[in-house]
Amino acid sequence: MRELLGERRVAPSILSADFGRLGSQVEEVMAAGARVIHFDVMDGHFVPPITIGPLVLSGIADQVHAAGGALDVHLMIETPERQIEEFAKAGADSITFHAEATPHANRTLGAIRELGCLAGIAINPGTPVETVAELRGVADLVLCMSVNPGWGGQPFIESTPDKLERLLPLVGPAPIEIDGGVDAKTDGPLAAAGAHLFVAGSAIFKTSDPAASYLDIAAAAGAS
Repeated sequence: MRELLGERRVAPSILSADFGRLGSQVEEVMAAGARVIHFDVMDGHFVPPITIGPLVLSGIADQVHAAGGALDVHLMIETPERQIEEFAKAGADSITFHAEATPHANRTLGAIRELGCLAGIAINPGTPVETVAELRGVADLVLCMSVNPGWGGQPFIESTPDKLERLLPLVGPAPIEIDGGVDAKTDGPLAAAGAHLFVAGSAIFKTSDPAASYLDIAAAAGAS
């Protein structure tokens, strides 16, 4: 995963995939070149919806790893420190949680690393970028939400590139991941503002040709 984060990448989010044929859809985007698969977890508390958990993760882990890919888990849940071990066991390569979801961000980042995963910290659109400043050197990646978390297919928040420019000097060497409303129109300005990893869900899996959509977004972002 660390090597993949050294390259600009588009990470298809399976939140928008057809779960009746999840394996084949993952195979389709990986055949097109995707190597980071984004896995959104929601608990019905931190955000209203409930989505998927470790059992689904374990169901695709071997497939993703066999193809040379990595699983990027994004926990949109309360008290994430209680769940990180189960996701690590299920095959996560990186685990990102929200700064707003726990008062123990530093400790939780350390615990994720001890489990053998890369550790990421996420912030919501209304959270100041300075929130992550004290975690410089502790977080392996920083995720900036460009929509309010909870649902796929939301419109992109236009002020996000400006926020990324303010975030960039605070994170040190950690790559910035962007999540929400990412498509071939928005990822160019996001890349110019400093984003390195682009999470795209609806713009890939809600189209008639997910592989072609992935390639279009990757090309617009200048991604591998």
